Amino acid sequence: MRKILSGCCLGLVLLWAWPACATTQEEARLIANMAERGNHGAQVLLATIYLDGEAGYAKNDKLAAYWFDRAAHQGNVYAEMMLGDLCADGRGVEKNLKDALYWREQAARQGNARAQLKLGEMYLNGDGVARDYEQAERWLGKAADQGEREAQYQLGRMYRSGHGVAQDLERGRDWLERAAAQGHSEAIKFLNFFVDLGKGATETYQQSGDQLQRQAAQGDPEAQHQLALRYESGAWGVKQDDEKALYWFKTAAENGHAGAMKSLAHIYEKGLVGVRPDPKVAAYWEARSAQPNRVKPALVQ
Repeated sequence: MRKILSGCCLGLVLLWAWPACATTQEEARLIANMAERGNHGAQVLLATIYLDGEAGYAKNDKLAAYWFDRAAHQGNVYAEMMLGDLCADGRGVEKNLKDALYWREQAARQGNARAQLKLGEMYLNGDGVARDYEQAERWLGKAADQGEREAQYQLGRMYRSGHGVAQDLERGRDWLERAAAQGHSEAIKFLNFFVDLGKGATETYQQSGDQLQRQAAQGDPEAQHQLALRYESGAWGVKQDDEKALYWFKTAAENGHAGAMKSLAHIYEKGLVGVRPDPKVAAYWEARSAQPNRVKPALVQ
């Protein structure tokens, strides 16, 4: 343990590869020593120890906030995200939504999906900042692109209802289905109210991966789309697989599924599931999704 902790990559090891088992008192002392010497990975771990009350340390939200703050000032993205949450909740520090906004934005700009979600929600609800639907859409979209299911749900509701954005029923359904494919219960409930889902669509959310595989192989476009969504996120008994996700999105789209076409448009626009961004292909699928039952146009490469 000491050899690992004293290595040149200590910060990375501490932050990402710390064992899931409870921290011992000896380990906690070593972490505390390294935190005092300025290692931001150790500072994050020490903050977590105080937050949870581990290794003989009493729970102390103020000390947790102190160590998250020290790590955050060194640019540690996890510490920035956590400090934003503590400031928003008034835990260990005085509640301050402006500070929460600041730290969440720092973490969000470094790509932290949870911070992007929370930042988007602040702009969506006007918490500590003027309500700004454009910023809400931007940050929720970034989190949703990373597979954050709550962001997918929030974004889906925005598009579906036209709340602060131009109403787009298909795009709204697409994001809600992505959240539902990851088991988001509210997304599943919300989808059950839609009258345009098609016969048997909502039942697929509760089916096993094997059941979907059989239905997809038999040519059911809804099952093909749901299977693609599960391969995309690695949810509900299906192992994440970009190649299979893309295959089933394309298969469902070619079988006339407008949601799959929307998914492909988004995938090629953003360069997701292992494909390179391709505006022409994205535009092709976006155009087809508007009239999924028309004669298929040629895809110009």
